[in-house]
This record gives sequence, C-alpha cells and structure tokens, in this order.
Amino acid sequence: MSKNIFFKSKGPFKLNILFPNQSNSKINIKNIKTLDKAEKSDLTFFESLNYKYLAEKTKAGACITKENLKKYLPQSCEAICVKSVLFELAKATSKFYPNADLDYPDISLEIAKKSKFPGVKFGNNVLVGKNVKIGKSSIIGSNTILEHDVLIGKDCTIGSQIMIKNSFIGNNVVIQDGAKIGLKGFGFIPLKDKNFRIPHIGKVILEDNVEIGASCTIDRGSIGDTVIGANTFLDNQVHMAHNVKIGRNCMIAGQVGFAGSSTLGNNVSIGGQAGVSGHLKIGNNVKIGGGSGVVKDIPDDTIVMGYPAVPLKEFLKKSK
Repeated sequence: MSKNIFFKSKGPFKLNILFPNQSNSKINIKNIKTLDKAEKSDLTFFESLNYKYLAEKTKAGACITKENLKKYLPQSCEAICVKSVLFELAKATSKFYPNADLDYPDISLEIAKKSKFPGVKFGNNVLVGKNVKIGKSSIIGSNTILEHDVLIGKDCTIGSQIMIKNSFIGNNVVIQDGAKIGLKGFGFIPLKDKNFRIPHIGKVILEDNVEIGASCTIDRGSIGDTVIGANTFLDNQVHMAHNVKIGRNCMIAGQVGFAGSSTLGNNVSIGGQAGVSGHLKIGNNVKIGGGSGVVKDIPDDTIVMGYPAVPLKEFLKKSK
C-alpha cells in the first residue's frame, strides 16, 4: 500500500524547494520512504555504512546523505549532501506531514456500534475512529480505543484499556490489557533552545497469531514500519521503539527493551529485562539471556549473556 492512510501528505514538492541550497532540480518529490521502498518520485536518506547494501540498490530520485557516502548511491539518485542527515530528514518530513510530529487526539472517535461491525463483540465504552475495520469473531474489551483507519483481522482478542493507532493487525492476534500500539516513538533532534520533533509517519504491523502482553508499548515506524512476525509472543511490559522488526516464532520475556531500528531473525528467544541497542542485526535461532545488554550484531544460532552480551561459554568462563 503506497499511500499513507494514517497521515495526510501536503506534497508533492519540487526538490529545489525542499533543498534550495543543495539542489537546482525541479523534479517532483511525492513522498519520503526508506532506501528499499523508495521509487523514482520519492526522497530517501542514507546516513550510515550499515545500510550501504540498500543504498547501492535504491530506486529513489533523491537521497539525503553525507558527502563521504554519496559515492554508494546509483547515478539515477541525486545526492543531497548535508551535515546532519536526520535533521534535514526531519525538516523535510515535517513539510510533507506536519501533523505527524505528535499524537494529536482523534476527534472522529465515537462509541462502537455493533451494526457497523457484524460478528464482533464489544465491551463497554469502546471508542472507534473513522474507517476502522475489524474482522469477524473478534472481541474488543472495555474502554479500548481504536483510532482512525486501524485494521484488525478476524478472530482477534483485544483486551481492555488498550490504545491502537496507525496499525495493521493480522488474524488471531491477542493483545492483553493496557497495551499501547502505534504511538509516536522517542525521536527528536536535540537543540539548545527547543528540541525539534521528528515526525513518525510509519505504522505498526502485527502479523497473524501474534500475542502482545499486558502494558507493552510498540511505537510506530518513523519512515518505515515497526513489524512483529507471525506467531511471535511478547510477555508483559515489553517496549519496542520505532522501526524495530522482529521475525517469526520469537519469544520475548517481560521488560525487554528494544532501541530503534534493530532487526531480529526468526526463532529468537530473549530473557527478561534484556536490552537491545539500536540499528543491530540479531540472527535466526539466537538466545539472549535475561538481563543481558546487546550492543553489537549477533550471528545465527548463537547463545549470549551478560553486559555487554557475549557468547555463553565466554560468559561462564568469566564468571568463574
């Protein structure tokens, strides 16, 4: 789905209007997307060599980047070289999506009417926004809020006191009481007088058979999406920052925290109160011990523990 249904765009903008000091091009930029999703009429960004493999293949018409990174972009992509990629990205995104810098209240909310959602059961005082879709045989608990354009599949169990916005929920998904799904992430540019909020225009995708524990918080993506793969279970009070992607069949214990843009493979298990730093790649079949602090990539089929997290044999050797 190429159109952003959650946030209304003010675009398109000509590239030289967005970046008058860096470009003379008058091509129309219709949207802002990640390196791998961008098309010819889109603007993207590239700030780290970690994403070199995506930069080399991007189809974007223009890319905000640094002088030392522009050589990795295709010739078809105009490099917009700046000092601070994220700051310029935030300013450009604010022009396209000025209402994505905060979670403004959804004024379209109204008490759910059973006649609009055949086959769905509602508790008391459920509020639903415009264009919400809920599959048959789902149940929504009391005092839950589903904001505009949220999609929920069939056979879902959504508990009480839950907030869901900017999200696509698959089939047979369970979300326990008090969870918050699709809210804005903790993203801003620190400035001396007034911090500049980074708009978050992505969404949350929960695939089929996912379970979310009580009081979990799952932030929507900033430019891309936050994704939880099929049959992955989260225990209570897990926090996922913007753009985190978790694979299939993962088990995440209570109070685990994920910083932004980290990626987990399939069949990953993480013990309680572990922390995963941002922009990391955790492979398939990885096990992370409780209380561990993950600060670097972990290859497939590895067991780690400790702070910083190291292979289990190394951890046990140091503990003797």
